[in-house]
Amino acid sequence: MNVLGIIPARGGSKGVKNKNIRLVDGKPLITYAINTAKECKLLTDFIVTSDDEAILNIAKSNESAYYKRDLKNAQDDSPIELVIFEVLQFLKEKQYDLIVLLQPTAPIRTGEDVDNVISMFLKDETLNNVVSVVELEDIHPARMYEVDYSFNLKPLNSDKEKEQRQKLDSVYLRNGFIYATATKAFLKEKTLILSNKKAYVMPHSNWVNIDTERDLMVAETLVKLWKTKKI
Repeated sequence: MNVLGIIPARGGSKGVKNKNIRLVDGKPLITYAINTAKECKLLTDFIVTSDDEAILNIAKSNESAYYKRDLKNAQDDSPIELVIFEVLQFLKEKQYDLIVLLQPTAPIRTGEDVDNVISMFLKDETLNNVVSVVELEDIHPARMYEVDYSFNLKPLNSDKEKEQRQKLDSVYLRNGFIYATATKAFLKEKTLILSNKKAYVMPHSNWVNIDTERDLMVAETLVKLWKTKKI
């Protein structure tokens, strides 16, 4: 099976300026995704795609393949699917059976995690889509509400609103670490997340996805703990 890893890292970011090159425990954020890809035994190839020269230079200095993204696919509202199509077109000389997306905003992820996801496809030829998730604990839909203009609370799940946490069914959230999609299914449905998919469950303790300055501060602490095997 030919497997392509794609690391999408555009230069612009509203929540955290220059997010993908900000330092986390002394290293640019983008390098964590590159190192994860390097650790993988089952990735055939991987590539960084960006519109930003600084990011591309970091990719080059870390011995990663890279591709300068078209600016039209590097906007705040640019769908990730168009980025993937652009990369596949750039690499059209080689056919890939599986696409694995590794967002750089999720630094606490290992090559073993990615290989585990790829192995799910090797064991099940009918599988088309795997999405990494974490189990939610206190952050549960039974504890969530809609708030109207008068600040009235409307529970999302009124039947479970008063249930003890221990009695609630487990629920899972996409953590943004790994998305894997069979190439044929992606080209047919033109979406990264298919209606029929399986979960790769990851530890809640390692979950951080950097979208804000607060996330960046949390990541700094968690990455240090992760590196010393304390989480």
